[in-house]
Amino acid sequence: MKLSELIKNVKTEDIINNKETEITGISYNSKTVKNGDIFVCLKGENTDGHDYAKMAVQNGASAIFCEKQLELDVPQIIVESTRHQIADLAAAFYDYPSKKINLIGVTGTNGKTTVTHLIQRIIEDANHKCALIGTLGYKMSAKDTYHDAKHTTPQAPELQKTLKMISDNNIDYVAMEVSSHALEQNRVGCCDFNGAVFTNLTQDHLDYHITMNNYFEAKALLFKSLKAGSFAVINNDDEYAQRFKNVVADGVTVYTYGIKNSADIMASNIDFSIHGAKFDCLVNGVSKKINLQMNGMFSVYNALAALCAGVAAGFDPDICIKALEETKSVDGRFEIVHKQPLVIVDYAHTPDGLLNVLKAARELTPKGSNLICMFGCGGDRDATKRPKMGKIAQETADIVVVTSDNPRSEDPQLIISDILAGIKTVNPRTVYVEPDRRTAISMLKNIAKENDVVLLAGKGHEDYQILKDKTIHFDDREEARKVFVTNAPINV
Repeated sequence: MKLSELIKNVKTEDIINNKETEITGISYNSKTVKNGDIFVCLKGENTDGHDYAKMAVQNGASAIFCEKQLELDVPQIIVESTRHQIADLAAAFYDYPSKKINLIGVTGTNGKTTVTHLIQRIIEDANHKCALIGTLGYKMSAKDTYHDAKHTTPQAPELQKTLKMISDNNIDYVAMEVSSHALEQNRVGCCDFNGAVFTNLTQDHLDYHITMNNYFEAKALLFKSLKAGSFAVINNDDEYAQRFKNVVADGVTVYTYGIKNSADIMASNIDFSIHGAKFDCLVNGVSKKINLQMNGMFSVYNALAALCAGVAAGFDPDICIKALEETKSVDGRFEIVHKQPLVIVDYAHTPDGLLNVLKAARELTPKGSNLICMFGCGGDRDATKRPKMGKIAQETADIVVVTSDNPRSEDPQLIISDILAGIKTVNPRTVYVEPDRRTAISMLKNIAKENDVVLLAGKGHEDYQILKDKTIHFDDREEARKVFVTNAPINV
């Protein structure tokens, strides 16, 4: 593609050394740039891509996308913000692929992964092709294996490339997790969303957003981007529901779901067992019975969100419900890995997420037995949630084991100290501390009795542990099966 064509719709500050250069790719890593690439100078927390532009040119870059003029004899496209405008470049290079597919974005603090998987299953059961993009990577279909992704929502060039690949494979729909970071950094800029789903908004990522209002404003960008003819699905029980409705433009159809407050799709008479959740569901004024294989109140909300999205997209409610009923839990989301004691692995890593999962686990804890919670908090992340999670764990579980969870550059002991600040009394019979996560899991063998319920929270599907100087292989599910002497997930 000619450079002039590539930047035709990009708002530029200046253009230096303008030539009809042929651009064959987009790169923002000077080490991996290829001949013919346009190199984008991104500013990060610790590095500035402008410092690596010369190396990028030496490695073959044909043009530079930057925020200031550089002493380089190649075309330089100067813009106000490379981080926010890389999306314009990427969308143009890949010929605006989102316009050729039905793109449904799912955002919220918790539930994004499960809801996108449920939406994918609904759409495929309705005889349409649906790809998925999110935390676990991307999949071209529900039967496809995951392809790795670096972020919940990829950087714009990777995202647009993936969307083009999906479009080239004649796939009709995409269900995509959309993180607050991706929205604030405009990674999803130039994406044409047919629908948006809001799950919930509770404390997370305040190390980045600083305030809950900033966090809301980032999430709201997805709904502000919706155009007339699209749809917005909103959790009517969430305290931010009305604020999300208020930002939706005229011509966008709003659908609501909930349990407590009146909504378009509502659940009632909810019952939990080890086999899942049963409830009555009011859909378009008609009551229907739903039997989920997933468990917990959060799973009911996730199912309602996906059902609402399916109905909003025009699919038969009965097809949507059948798809929900036939879906087992997503990897690492309330995943049962052992039966006696009942051992559950979940990704919950926020105060609200931990509380919801503990409540669900409590529903499965026999009278007279203990609910045991093992968790930690990630390093280099919002430290204010650590004591809150400690308080929630102590107040909701009978026994708490505090350990590490991706400490990164922080001292695990200091992270644990932050957690313990939220625990009123560190009773050695009910509160255990073990910084080594593998050792902490092995300790559970002696702590848990046959009828107890054990929750391993924080890592879920993750198969790694990020330490100060390295990343090691680590999977809660594998470790739990070793400790409790089972070689495969149980079927219940």
